[in-house]
Amino acid sequence: MKGDTEGILGILEERFKTHMKRHEGLDWDGFRLRLAENGEKLAALARMEESGGEPDAIGTDPKTGEYLVCDCAPESPAGRRSLCYDREALDGRKTNKPASSALDVAREIGVELLDEGEYRALQALGEFDLKTSSWVKTPEDVRSRGGALFCDRRYGRVFTYHNGAESYYSARGFRGILRV
Repeated sequence: MKGDTEGILGILEERFKTHMKRHEGLDWDGFRLRLAENGEKLAALARMEESGGEPDAIGTDPKTGEYLVCDCAPESPAGRRSLCYDREALDGRKTNKPASSALDVAREIGVELLDEGEYRALQALGEFDLKTSSWVKTPEDVRSRGGALFCDRRYGRVFTYHNGAESYYSARGFRGILRV
């Protein structure tokens, strides 16, 4: 496992140093130490990387001091597309079921879906999802009516849309956030 740990830490360090604008004021050594102390979070980061997320630190939670790590791949992670929103939607499909749901895969990886505000904050750090879209955490009042929300960036703006939670598209995945 040590080789794997060093491998993912090397990838994260390179990305951290290449994209300093995403996390101004954060120190790599402090971030690395926090990661090294938590094997479960490090394993989740490795799964984010393996599925194409290109995770990177994007700041800290002002209330808890936790580092916030998010998928920063230019497009929705390739290994997490063609998913409906949640298990209820997946179970409700009669035909042409996708392999899984965004919430199930997020749980397997060990991350949460970004909510709409977190998605917009990420977009302030760069331009993401210019050709794809990403499911976002959907408020219960929308989900209880059968819908789910997704976002993308088009025409220089970030848009939030709705769709049936059971829908899935090859260009729609999800971005995860991990608190370390």
